[in-house]
Amino acid sequence: MAAANTDHSSVLATHTTDPSTSHEPLSSPPKSYTYYHAGPLFTIAELHTNALLAQAIHTISSGKFIPVLPQDLEQRDQSPHSIRDEDLRALLSCDLGLFTYDGAELDAGTVVEYMVAKMADIPSVILRTDFRGSGDQGGTGDAWNLMSSNWPRTVGVTANAMVGYKTSLARELSAQSGQESLGAAQMRTAGENMINDVAQNVVAGFENVLKEKPRLPKELRNGVYQWLALMPGFKNGLVGNDGVAGEQQNLETLAKLVEDKVAKGLL
Repeated sequence: MAAANTDHSSVLATHTTDPSTSHEPLSSPPKSYTYYHAGPLFTIAELHTNALLAQAIHTISSGKFIPVLPQDLEQRDQSPHSIRDEDLRALLSCDLGLFTYDGAELDAGTVVEYMVAKMADIPSVILRTDFRGSGDQGGTGDAWNLMSSNWPRTVGVTANAMVGYKTSLARELSAQSGQESLGAAQMRTAGENMINDVAQNVVAGFENVLKEKPRLPKELRNGVYQWLALMPGFKNGLVGNDGVAGEQQNLETLAKLVEDKVAKGLL
């Protein structure tokens, strides 16, 4: 039986093999973009840092980058399935994604969210502030598992948290050199300065990744997003819940997302 002669030229014509290739900006680009702020959110330190960094990114970008924090969305009286669904819907609805890749082992939920973002061709920034070596790339690549590296439309931002803190603390000590000691307020300021430095780099990363051409060919947009509406098995689409009506709602929601992202020049 002869193989089907499929012409892929129309797809490849809109596809770039160079993820750094810039595309023509919109004549009237959006004044603001939402971004999904993914990362560990299990301790007071993680929750506090997420909130401070999100605030700093919003302030430094003059409101251009608007955070969507999963820790603000999740209701802990919901089922795990519902919490997962809420996070995935929030991620897919955002214009960009920020993924915190700290720890000797990456947070599993954050990695899953990053993979979903890549399936949806969402421009992404990976942030690592952990100064410990990790991963399996032998010091020649990223400090995490190689399967999570080299994905298109992704900009990496790395910062040594300890060096950043010591640098900020030294600035504060120099400014306070005429005083007897550095009080708690100044200690907080040193930490805030470190957060602001990281936020500036994240904002620069967002600006850079927005210049990259979409990876998803226009002929495949609707099909890919239809699959993203069905693939996760959202709870409202399961038999015994809303069933077919729920799946139809999911399909309509993702179809509208495609239109919105195209209008913003993101797809």
